[in-house]
Amino acid sequence: MTEKISRIAKYCIAAAGVMFSAAASAQELNCTVEVNAQKIEGGSKSVFQTLQEAMSEYMNETHFSNATFATNEKIDCRLYLTVSEYTDDRITGDLQVQLSRPVYNSTYTTTLFNFKDNRISFEYREGEPLIFNATTIDNNLTAILNYYAYLFLALDFDSFSPKGGEPFYEKAASIVQAAQSLGEIGWKAFEDPKNRSGVLTSFTAPSTSAYRQMLYDYHRKGLDEMVTSPDKGRASITSSLSAIETVYNADPMSAALSIFRDSKLDELVNVYSKAPQTERESVYKLLQPIYPSENERLNKIRKGDENN
Repeated sequence: MTEKISRIAKYCIAAAGVMFSAAASAQELNCTVEVNAQKIEGGSKSVFQTLQEAMSEYMNETHFSNATFATNEKIDCRLYLTVSEYTDDRITGDLQVQLSRPVYNSTYTTTLFNFKDNRISFEYREGEPLIFNATTIDNNLTAILNYYAYLFLALDFDSFSPKGGEPFYEKAASIVQAAQSLGEIGWKAFEDPKNRSGVLTSFTAPSTSAYRQMLYDYHRKGLDEMVTSPDKGRASITSSLSAIETVYNADPMSAALSIFRDSKLDELVNVYSKAPQTERESVYKLLQPIYPSENERLNKIRKGDENN
């Protein structure tokens, strides 16, 4: 219980505005990085191993803020880069991005963010160091890594304090804006609703920002409470899901909707396994028009323990 209170208090203090100073701080991320280059035939594959090592070192040893994290408090995340093309130091592929969070007083870990970025392209020369610069964007690979690092922090802080991730969204927005001058894919507004600009907009636009409040209500008031009070915690989750309907009504193409689907639908099957039928029906009726192609999982929510 002490660790739970300590971490939540820390998040609230940080969210109040003590961020981004030049003071030394512990690194925030515990990031697993994997580079898969099986699609690339011939030639030496050592460049991909050094790339994996460089990306891992960058994400795990860079200080992205002045928030202090103990080793067991670091934010768990994963980057899985699949390389589809490699020519003249230009690497192209896709990046599967995942972020998780512990549920307190339990051994359970919940997924906060699960997203595949299909617009990955950057230049990397074997052995080239990746250098963090908080003010200048001149390298597309570090721009991508910075963007996801700040997004991880934003989403994690939002899950502990209502809209507590605001300073990190602002940092991610500044990266999106600056990176557009690089002329690389994945950054421009309106290029694709599910590129990096579109993902950020889905969380920060006034019309769809209800998703951010849901992150807090679902996780802090919902999952964290379910361990000691299942009915109370689940009721908070049920109430929080109205945000998905709000986002859908405002923007049916919002990236937040597919992110929620890929992060949460399987979890909701378990959350509602022992819920009253009326509660299961209400969740089904809310989600089914939004995810009509997900009937198998939605029906499991609807039927609860009847599936077993």
